Amino acid sequence: MLGLEISVCAGAFHEGMMPSPDEVVTRFCELWSKPDLDEIATCFTEDAVYRNIPPTPSVEGREAIREFIAEFLATLDGIDFIVHRQISDHGVVMHERTDVLRRKDGVEISVPIMGVFEIADGKIATWRDYFDTAITSAFSS
Repeated sequence: MLGLEISVCAGAFHEGMMPSPDEVVTRFCELWSKPDLDEIATCFTEDAVYRNIPPTPSVEGREAIREFIAEFLATLDGIDFIVHRQISDHGVVMHERTDVLRRKDGVEISVPIMGVFEIADGKIATWRDYFDTAITSAFSS
Protein backbone atom coordinates (compact mmCIF):
# COMPACT_ATOMS: atom_id res chain seq x y z
CA MET A 1 0.00 0.00 0.00
CA LEU A 2 1.39 3.36 -1.01
CA GLY A 3 -0.57 5.36 1.54
CA LEU A 4 -2.30 7.43 -1.14
CA GLU A 5 -5.77 8.79 -0.57
CA ILE A 6 -7.44 8.76 -3.97
CA SER A 7 -10.28 11.22 -4.17
CA VAL A 8 -13.43 10.38 -6.06
CA CYS A 9 -13.50 14.10 -6.75
CA ALA A 10 -10.48 13.71 -9.01
CA GLY A 11 -12.44 11.43 -11.32
CA ALA A 12 -10.26 9.07 -13.28
CA PHE A 13 -6.94 8.59 -11.50
CA HIS A 14 -3.78 8.25 -13.52
CA GLU A 15 -0.79 6.87 -11.65
CA GLY A 16 1.66 9.61 -10.85
CA MET A 17 -0.61 12.38 -12.12
CA MET A 18 -2.41 14.87 -9.91
CA PRO A 19 -5.61 16.30 -11.37
CA SER A 20 -5.42 19.95 -12.33
CA PRO A 21 -7.30 22.46 -10.16
CA ASP A 22 -9.79 22.88 -13.04
CA GLU A 23 -10.41 19.11 -13.10
CA VAL A 24 -10.93 18.99 -9.32
CA VAL A 25 -13.54 21.77 -9.41
CA THR A 26 -15.26 20.44 -12.53
CA ARG A 27 -15.64 16.97 -10.97
CA PHE A 28 -16.82 18.50 -7.68
CA CYS A 29 -19.56 20.41 -9.50
CA GLU A 30 -20.68 17.26 -11.33
CA LEU A 31 -21.13 15.35 -8.05
CA TRP A 32 -23.98 17.58 -6.89
CA SER A 33 -26.50 16.45 -9.53
CA LYS A 34 -26.98 13.14 -7.67
CA PRO A 35 -25.35 14.02 -4.38
CA ASP A 36 -23.56 11.43 -2.29
CA LEU A 37 -22.24 13.12 0.85
CA ASP A 38 -19.28 10.77 1.18
CA GLU A 39 -18.19 11.40 -2.42
CA ILE A 40 -18.56 15.16 -2.04
CA ALA A 41 -16.61 15.11 1.24
CA THR A 42 -13.64 13.38 -0.43
CA CYS A 43 -13.12 16.54 -2.48
CA PHE A 44 -12.00 18.53 0.57
CA THR A 45 -8.75 18.63 2.50
CA GLU A 46 -9.06 17.59 6.13
CA ASP A 47 -8.79 21.24 7.25
CA ALA A 48 -10.82 22.80 4.42
CA VAL A 49 -12.83 25.97 4.93
CA TYR A 50 -16.20 26.70 3.28
CA ARG A 51 -17.83 30.11 3.26
CA ASN A 52 -21.32 30.61 1.84
CA ILE A 53 -21.22 34.39 1.60
CA PRO A 54 -23.11 36.34 2.87
CA PRO A 55 -25.60 34.41 5.05
CA THR A 56 -23.46 31.99 7.05
CA PRO A 57 -20.20 31.99 8.98
CA SER A 58 -17.26 29.88 7.83
CA VAL A 59 -17.48 26.12 8.21
CA GLU A 60 -14.10 24.58 9.05
CA GLY A 61 -12.94 21.01 8.54
CA ARG A 62 -14.02 18.26 6.15
CA GLU A 63 -16.46 16.64 8.59
CA ALA A 64 -18.09 19.97 9.54
CA ILE A 65 -18.49 20.81 5.84
CA ARG A 66 -20.03 17.39 5.25
CA GLU A 67 -22.55 18.01 8.07
CA PHE A 68 -23.38 21.49 6.70
CA ILE A 69 -23.97 20.04 3.23
CA ALA A 70 -26.15 17.26 4.71
CA GLU A 71 -28.43 19.83 6.33
CA PHE A 72 -28.55 21.89 3.14
CA LEU A 73 -29.39 18.86 0.98
CA ALA A 74 -32.11 17.56 3.33
CA THR A 75 -34.85 19.20 1.28
CA LEU A 76 -33.24 18.67 -2.14
CA ASP A 77 -33.02 15.92 -4.73
CA GLY A 78 -29.85 17.52 -6.05
CA ILE A 79 -28.32 20.62 -7.56
CA ASP A 80 -27.26 21.10 -11.15
CA PHE A 81 -24.17 23.32 -11.23
CA ILE A 82 -24.19 24.96 -14.67
CA VAL A 83 -20.76 26.54 -15.10
CA HIS A 84 -20.70 29.40 -17.61
CA ARG A 85 -17.05 30.47 -17.34
CA GLN A 86 -14.17 29.06 -15.36
CA ILE A 87 -10.60 30.28 -15.00
CA SER A 88 -7.72 29.11 -12.88
CA ASP A 89 -4.32 30.41 -11.93
CA HIS A 90 -1.81 29.06 -9.42
CA GLY A 91 -4.26 26.72 -7.69
CA VAL A 92 -7.14 29.20 -7.54
CA VAL A 93 -10.23 28.42 -9.63
CA MET A 94 -12.97 30.99 -10.13
CA HIS A 95 -16.18 30.52 -12.01
CA GLU A 96 -19.58 31.98 -12.76
CA ARG A 97 -22.33 29.42 -12.56
CA THR A 98 -26.05 28.98 -12.10
CA ASP A 99 -27.11 26.48 -9.46
CA VAL A 100 -30.46 24.86 -10.20
CA LEU A 101 -31.68 23.60 -6.85
CA ARG A 102 -34.19 20.77 -7.23
CA ARG A 103 -36.42 20.62 -4.17
CA LYS A 104 -38.07 17.34 -3.20
CA ASP A 105 -41.48 18.95 -3.78
CA GLY A 106 -40.61 19.43 -7.48
CA VAL A 107 -39.87 23.17 -7.33
CA GLU A 108 -36.66 24.31 -9.02
CA ILE A 109 -34.85 27.49 -8.08
CA SER A 110 -32.02 28.97 -10.14
CA VAL A 111 -29.35 30.96 -8.32
CA PRO A 112 -26.50 32.81 -10.06
CA ILE A 113 -23.27 32.17 -8.14
CA MET A 114 -19.67 33.34 -8.23
CA GLY A 115 -17.49 30.53 -6.83
CA VAL A 116 -13.86 30.73 -5.70
CA PHE A 117 -11.87 27.58 -4.88
CA GLU A 118 -8.33 27.19 -3.62
CA ILE A 119 -6.87 23.77 -4.43
CA ALA A 120 -4.07 22.04 -2.49
CA ASP A 121 -2.71 18.59 -3.35
CA GLY A 122 -5.65 17.82 -5.63
CA LYS A 123 -8.34 18.74 -3.09
CA ILE A 124 -10.40 21.79 -2.20
CA ALA A 125 -8.75 23.69 0.65
CA THR A 126 -11.11 26.68 0.57
CA TRP A 127 -14.44 27.25 -1.16
CA ARG A 128 -16.35 30.53 -1.19
CA ASP A 129 -19.66 31.16 -2.95
CA TYR A 130 -21.04 34.67 -3.51
CA PHE A 131 -24.68 35.30 -4.46
CA ASP A 132 -27.63 37.63 -4.02
CA THR A 133 -29.58 36.66 -0.89
CA ALA A 134 -32.81 38.13 -2.31
CA ILE A 135 -32.92 35.22 -4.74
CA THR A 136 -32.33 32.59 -2.09
CA SER A 137 -35.06 33.95 0.18
CA ALA A 138 -37.51 32.60 -2.41
CA PHE A 139 -36.14 29.13 -1.64
CA SER A 140 -37.54 29.26 1.91
CA SER A 141 -41.00 30.24 0.69
